[in-house]
Amino acid sequence: MIFNPTPLKDAHLIELEKRGDDRGFFARLYCENEFGAAGLESRFVQANNSLSAKKGTLRGLHYQLMPSSEVKVVRCVKGALWDVIVDLRPDSPNYTQWFGAELTADNRRMMYVPRGFAHAILTLAEDTEALYLVSSFYAPNCERGLRWNDQKFAIKWPIQPTDISAKDAIWPDFDPVFHGIETLRGVR
Repeated sequence: MIFNPTPLKDAHLIELEKRGDDRGFFARLYCENEFGAAGLESRFVQANNSLSAKKGTLRGLHYQLMPSSEVKVVRCVKGALWDVIVDLRPDSPNYTQWFGAELTADNRRMMYVPRGFAHAILTLAEDTEALYLVSSFYAPNCERGLRWNDQKFAIKWPIQPTDISAKDAIWPDFDPVFHGIETLRGVR
């Protein structure tokens, strides 16, 4: 695997290191030793799968507070999506900054989302499917979210979201107290 740093500290785009011949190729999606050697989380407790039937479906921006803050590794396995992350760690040099990248079934890239980051996907094709490795179990009492169009972040979405859950559409404007940001201090 090739771990490419993003402009946001501790976040990475991961490329497959393909070994191939005339039959096709072989590549690792995950290796505990390689993730550990790169200084990344190497223990995952869940693998989640999502399917979005419509182009323009937005899922997120979600995160969990401590003690359930989580690392995610996200890959598009069918279709295309735009993956966006927002750094919510108060002591980070990138606090409240965002980064987005296109993940597709064809480019096989993965987004490494560190603890303390909000995360969302926006589908760019019909019937888009994503696979997530997650380092912590889902804890509803620790779940928080950011509104996708909050001007505090001014995320430049590649297309207008058209299908958003009621919960994701009504998150309030960013407020560090409401959003529990202080609990993310010191998270890496």
